[in-house]
Amino acid sequence: MISSDTLNPASIAGCLSESDAVANLAVRDIKLARHFYEEVLGFEPVDREGDELIVYRSGNSVFNVYRSDYAGTNRATAMTWTVGDRIEDVVEALRAKGIAFEHYDLPGMRREGDLHVAGDMKVAWFKDPDGNILNVVTG
Repeated sequence: MISSDTLNPASIAGCLSESDAVANLAVRDIKLARHFYEEVLGFEPVDREGDELIVYRSGNSVFNVYRSDYAGTNRATAMTWTVGDRIEDVVEALRAKGIAFEHYDLPGMRREGDLHVAGDMKVAWFKDPDGNILNVVTG
């Protein structure tokens, strides 16, 4: 174990900035969440801990879906997928799977259907069954 005396603040920040970050999404019903993330969004689990946690791979990273009594309390975006210029196709495919998109009045953005547009950036927000706010963005 490395003692706190060994690492100075700059080396700790360097260690964190070079490490992968993992999103954590709280859900009330892990079975319902599993259906949503696997059957609707198409993710495959790479690990799990009983009925408490499922780990999914997304690109070069992973995200955790875990059971919590505090699920649904976050009112801000919890996770974003950067899909580039495929955003219209991704939104259409999600809509075909039954995803309902959120619409917000945001300064400097206009709506084009389910997409919010600001300059070259396009983004679409949607929720999982527990109300976690997710989005896809051009990048």
